[in-house]
Amino acid sequence: MAIRAVIFDLDNTLVDFVKMKEAAVRRAVSEMIDAGLPMDEEAAYAKIFEIYNIQGWEYQLVFDEFLKEVLGYVDYKILAAGVVGYRRAKEGALSLFPHATHTLIQLKFRGIQIGVVTDAPRLQAWTRLVEMNLHHLFDVVVALEDTGVPKPAPEPFQEALRRLGIQPHEAIMVGDWAEKDIVGGKQLGMITVFARYGDIFGTRDPGADYVVDDIAELLEIVDRLNTTAP
Repeated sequence: MAIRAVIFDLDNTLVDFVKMKEAAVRRAVSEMIDAGLPMDEEAAYAKIFEIYNIQGWEYQLVFDEFLKEVLGYVDYKILAAGVVGYRRAKEGALSLFPHATHTLIQLKFRGIQIGVVTDAPRLQAWTRLVEMNLHHLFDVVVALEDTGVPKPAPEPFQEALRRLGIQPHEAIMVGDWAEKDIVGGKQLGMITVFARYGDIFGTRDPGADYVVDDIAELLEIVDRLNTTAP
């Protein structure tokens, strides 16, 4: 069967989420110190990411928890400075990986449906897509609230396939996190592509059908599979 859809993870597969998060947190820390936070910048930065690593990188109360741990209470002047600094830096730091827009448009020209399956909350996922002006390109976006369970549980992938009206073997799943994206896609029988360009774990063997160093390599994979399809 021919490939009818390509489904992407969002963060670190389409958008460079780590780059944005690091820049935004550094700006937030700088603004909090200027507002009176009695802490070294590197120590504060490390502490915030320690909380993120426990609570998840979408945790919305990270600065509240940070201030409670450091000061014993929430100083709202310092909190507000951090939130505003984070938001201002985030707008300028969020970016797509090279060739992402070109690849998505070329897939659409080929008649391929495209979707997103992400563990990000729905509003944050759509906000990132709108900020990158990609929201009109996607046929389906499945976020955390749509199934209530994160990847690699089968439900998010099944929901995307259901909305697209296709079978697993007609879809490619592309992602940077082997334990979530690749395992989740393979367990349903999807073709899997590991986005090594977005990998932050130093994964050696992702167990994927294909590994790409540039998102544009997907076009060759799709063309090859559809040329050889019966």
